[in-house]
Amino acid sequence: MLNQDLIYQIGITLVKGIGNITAKQIIENMNDVALLFKEKKHLLEKTYGLSRRLINEIHRPDVLTRAEKEIRFIERAAITPLFITDPDYPNRLKDCVDAPVMLYFRGNADLNAGKIISIVGTRNATAYGKETTDRLVHDILEVFPESLIVSGLAYGIDIAAHRAALRENMATVGILAHGLDRIYPPAHRNAAVEMINAGGLLTDFISDTNPDRQNFVKRNRIVAGISDCTVVVESAKKGGALITANIADSYNRDIFAFPGKACDKYSEGCNSLIKSKKAALITSAEDIFHEMNWSDSPEPVRTQSIQRDLFPELNPEEQLVMEILSKAGNMQLNLLAIELDLPVSRLSVILFELEMNGLVRCKPGGMYSLF
Repeated sequence: MLNQDLIYQIGITLVKGIGNITAKQIIENMNDVALLFKEKKHLLEKTYGLSRRLINEIHRPDVLTRAEKEIRFIERAAITPLFITDPDYPNRLKDCVDAPVMLYFRGNADLNAGKIISIVGTRNATAYGKETTDRLVHDILEVFPESLIVSGLAYGIDIAAHRAALRENMATVGILAHGLDRIYPPAHRNAAVEMINAGGLLTDFISDTNPDRQNFVKRNRIVAGISDCTVVVESAKKGGALITANIADSYNRDIFAFPGKACDKYSEGCNSLIKSKKAALITSAEDIFHEMNWSDSPEPVRTQSIQRDLFPELNPEEQLVMEILSKAGNMQLNLLAIELDLPVSRLSVILFELEMNGLVRCKPGGMYSLF
């Protein structure tokens, strides 16, 4: 018997007129997505404020029929569906406003690994770009072997990053612009098959979805949102890598770029990112570790406790900030403001005072943690 909850979870993604943002609002309002399909039409309109046109789309019989077909496919193909409320859903991605409500994953990687790095670039990778990618992945492995390398399985830098990770026996996940019933480009099938056992393949598209042009832009938001940072190795003046970088910037994620000669066509994009200060200039993995404040040894808890004890007279707002950061480890400024129900302007003042007292520190991307 098919999983009824899963039918409705997939179903909401198939309703014409319901995007990811609207779907999340509906899920929050209803708590149980099944109500969307089970509730009477007049109650959907009166209680939840849905339009008649949208309600008619929800009640189209082919919506749940298609969802049932997809469940049969994912069961045959050993695919793991990840609804946005599932505990295994990528937490970093969940923080993004347009995060996909449903993901489909085939593999064994931890999508909530301690450190996740996206490596992207031009499809027309030069020898320099490939060598730089190989060295970057190797150096990441040397210090953080449990890291997860993410890219888009495309030609050029993407597949170079995946193959470098496979050679290093490092987990790598490819984000697809189509369903898991195919591999595009076909030339990367062997690498993709190998990745299933050494990382995985992830998509928010159902089976029978073609790798159409617009789907690659949608794919890029997952590449940007699932990771701690995005590294652009090579990029022309325009291209998918720059789109991914811009999306990462909109998510307040860190972006890094390798510079190139001013006359190099496939370094124009990287140089532009660095010039506009959207990306930090790097020449090695060590630069990333430094900018991200990553360390291969955990920070002693005793040091944190001693520093907080030096300033015991905190006001209630400051104390609350300290308690939340103590539990969360680190948190982005805007998310912290939401959690505290404080204006960003007021929270910035509080954080500044705590920073001056040596209690918190600001990290790249507007992230804050206890010092």
